[in-house]
Amino acid sequence: MRKLAMTKLRFASPPIRLVVALAAAVMITLGAAAAQAEPEGGVRRYPYDPSRLTVVGKPQWHKVKAGETMLDIARNYGLGYNDVTLVYPNMDPWLPPTKRSVMVPSLFVLPPTQLSQLVINIPELRIYFFDAKSRTVQTYPIGIGDEGWETPLGVGFIREKREHPTWYIPASLQAKYQAATMPPGPDNPLGDYFMGLSLGAYGIHGTAMPWGVGRLVSHGCIRCYPEHILLLYPQVAIGTKLEIIYQPVKIGRIDEQIFVEAHPDVYQRVGDYTAYGLDKLQASGLGDLVDRDRLLLALRLQNGVPTNVSRISNRSGPGYPLAGLDQ
Repeated sequence: MRKLAMTKLRFASPPIRLVVALAAAVMITLGAAAAQAEPEGGVRRYPYDPSRLTVVGKPQWHKVKAGETMLDIARNYGLGYNDVTLVYPNMDPWLPPTKRSVMVPSLFVLPPTQLSQLVINIPELRIYFFDAKSRTVQTYPIGIGDEGWETPLGVGFIREKREHPTWYIPASLQAKYQAATMPPGPDNPLGDYFMGLSLGAYGIHGTAMPWGVGRLVSHGCIRCYPEHILLLYPQVAIGTKLEIIYQPVKIGRIDEQIFVEAHPDVYQRVGDYTAYGLDKLQASGLGDLVDRDRLLLALRLQNGVPTNVSRISNRSGPGYPLAGLDQ
């Protein structure tokens, strides 16, 4: 099942129908203390508190318009291809039913950070930008390296920044492109902004192919929507610390409400997925607050939707039912 999910996240040009057989029944209860974004100049900043508030955003619904694709919906809500197709695995992303209400998965469990401002979580296909001073965080979907070109893990920093960058084509790709460099322009895969990492020749950049965001599609670099790199680029200084991590399972909280967010093991690195998830819970020290059956359901679905796994006696808030999404 996970191998099929990986195939779905690799790039295929429209209108190829992409189908994955995943279960899709989940319940989220969103506590009243859930953090809301504060738009400012197009940037959405979510307040957070590592001690009690590590789940941010809010679930939303959208009614599909005529001619609209799931990719259009994802981009309009600041999400990637994977965000919507993992929630609706049996829906044709190019031809969703008109007038159907679909859930927009815009609730996020924050990844752990060791004082780095930028955190990239590979299985999630998402980047987080933390501002410790204001205790706010921004998050954006990304495209990552495909099989054989995996995005590397590690701790580093932003080494350089370039506007309208020239692409210095790796030797292994020069025969394909019949060139050693590619000038700025609409065909340049780096887009309009490039932030080079200290981890090899990789970088965070825009893209000339926005439908690759939320997919395993690059040669190792991190691709952002053009509108997102435009927001992120001026905020990130040379020398900014970053971490590239591999955590398909994240555990967060809103006070005593415990949430688990499970994503596919995109590079097949964790082995026994259930055991991995249970180990994460044990390490969090929150096991006594968790309903094991709900936790196992989230680990089985791996649909990227934060699931309230609190024991019944601890669950509270207005509730947000997400059952039977793809029946």
